[in-house]
Amino acid sequence: MDLNLKGKTALVTGGGSGLGRAITEEFAREGVNVTVSYRSKEKETKAFLEELNSRYGTRSIAVKADISNKQDLSSLFDTACETFGKLDILVNNAGVWLSSYVKDMPEEDFEKTFAVDLEAPFLLSKKMVNHLLEQKSRGKIINIVSQAAFHGSTTGHAHYAAAKGGLVIFTVSLAREVAQYGINCNCVAPGIMRTKLMSGALSSENGEEYYKDRIPLKRIAEPNEVAYTVLFLASDKADYITGATIDVSGGMLMR
Repeated sequence: MDLNLKGKTALVTGGGSGLGRAITEEFAREGVNVTVSYRSKEKETKAFLEELNSRYGTRSIAVKADISNKQDLSSLFDTACETFGKLDILVNNAGVWLSSYVKDMPEEDFEKTFAVDLEAPFLLSKKMVNHLLEQKSRGKIINIVSQAAFHGSTTGHAHYAAAKGGLVIFTVSLAREVAQYGINCNCVAPGIMRTKLMSGALSSENGEEYYKDRIPLKRIAEPNEVAYTVLFLASDKADYITGATIDVSGGMLMR
């Protein structure tokens, strides 16, 4: 299936590692030029993009940004627009997954989780909508949420679940507002993936078996398996989908 993405431009937050890295690589494979935000591992991130640019003929760039910093967010978005002239796709992927039960949860952990997992997607989505309206262009906004947005958390991640749940409803509301302009807004809800974010939980005693027992397909997802759904939603094949959440959880989330 031709996704007709060649020549498009995308901004992927946290695009140098984990799921973001897989999304970035799949975009590059389709000929998309990507602006990737990163906070650490500068050499590794830039080397990754250089390899993609060489292999696929793209010209993706890396921009250092703290997603919880509003000034960094503005600079990130402006750099992407200035480099490529316009943006077609925004993927709010970067997130934090701090661990603490509510009775012990530091207020700063709650605030940081909401700043990164909910407020940053709001701020970038606002910029994206205004950019597309100024350009009189159609576009796609894709927010990475979680099965926890619907099931909640029993493992000390109530703040994460709450932020992702808020992001789902924000996406639905935004989709209703901007559908008339040809802007599609959707979510992808992964379950458990083999990423750095999950490495600690999976490597703990009986950790992998604990999660596999909760997944009907009985295996942990590879990040590229989730990235394929993001690409589909970014393509013109999904032009009639908006305000939706697609679950990519191996059956961990069924609704």
